[in-house]
Amino acid sequence: MVLFTDSLLAGTAFRPPRACTPEQSGAPRCLIEEHPHQLPNLIQARLASIRSVLFPEGGLPVLELRRVSKHFSGIPAVDDVSFTARPGEVTGYLGPNGSGKSTTMKMITGLIEMTLGHILFEGKPIQDDLIGYKRRMGYVPEEPYLYNHLSGAEYLTMVAQLRNLPPRESSERIDGLLRLLSLYDDRHASISGYSKGMRQKILIAAALMHNPQLILLDEPFSGLDVGSALVLRSLIQELAARGKVVLFSSHELDTVERVCSHVVILHRGKLVADDSIERLRSLMELPTLEAIFSQLAVEQDTDSMARQIADLIHA
Repeated sequence: MVLFTDSLLAGTAFRPPRACTPEQSGAPRCLIEEHPHQLPNLIQARLASIRSVLFPEGGLPVLELRRVSKHFSGIPAVDDVSFTARPGEVTGYLGPNGSGKSTTMKMITGLIEMTLGHILFEGKPIQDDLIGYKRRMGYVPEEPYLYNHLSGAEYLTMVAQLRNLPPRESSERIDGLLRLLSLYDDRHASISGYSKGMRQKILIAAALMHNPQLILLDEPFSGLDVGSALVLRSLIQELAARGKVVLFSSHELDTVERVCSHVVILHRGKLVADDSIERLRSLMELPTLEAIFSQLAVEQDTDSMARQIADLIHA
C-alpha cells in the first residue's frame, strides 16, 4: 500500500520505503508503507504544521481535507483522510466500491457531517458559513435525482431562482446550455421522458450555470453518449484552465488518466495514494493508471476470477 505526502516531511523519522530507491525515498510526496493506517501521528501533525509553508498567502488550496473521518455505527467508512484540491488542476478521486468515495463527496458538499477532522474552503472551515460555501460550489451527484414532472427548462429555471441568479442572465444561460448540450428541442418535454444521458446533461447544466469556483463531479459521464462524453471531457479541462478547482470521481480509469493531472486513491476508507499520475507511474514503475489502481486498491486476482466465472457458466 502507498501513501504519498509532501517532500518537506522527508526529515521525519519513518522506516525507509521498500519500493523506492534511496534517491526516490526523498522525492516529493513519496512515502510507502505496508500498513498506512499505522503511519505515525507525528507525520500527520508535521504535515498540518507546514501548510503555510507549502501554500503561502494567495496560494492556499481552495479545498482541503484534514484528517477527515466518518463513522457509521462506530464503523469507519472514511478513515483519517487528508488531501488538497487546487485551482487550475483536475483532481481524480478513485477507489473501489465501498472505499468511501461517495461518503467523502457528501461530506464535502455538506450533505452529511464528519465524525472527525476538518474540511476547509479557502482556509476556513466550511461549517463557518455553509450557505456561502454552497453558493460557490457546483455538484453533479452520482444518482440523477430530478423532479420528473418538470420539463428540462423548468428544472433549470427553478435551480437558477434558488441560486438567486438575475432573471435575464439565467434565461440567457439556460437557453445557451440547452442548445450547447443538444437539449433545446426537448426543453419543454417532461424529464420523466428523458433518457439517462439527457438527465445527466440537465444535472451538469444545473451544477455549472452559476459559475461555481468549486466543481464536484461524481461519475459525471454516466449515461452520456460518445460525443457528449468528449464535450464534457474537454469542458472539465477548460474549467480547470480558467482557475476552477475540479474534484472528479469516476470508475472510468481511462477517462481519469486523460483528464486529471492529480489523483487521490482510497482503499477501505484510507488514503493509499495522493500524487500526480506522472509521478505515480515513475515511482511505481507501472505504465498506466489502471495498473497503478490494480496494485493499490484491487485485492482480487482479476484474471483468475474471470477464469473462474467463465468455468462456472460453462460447467
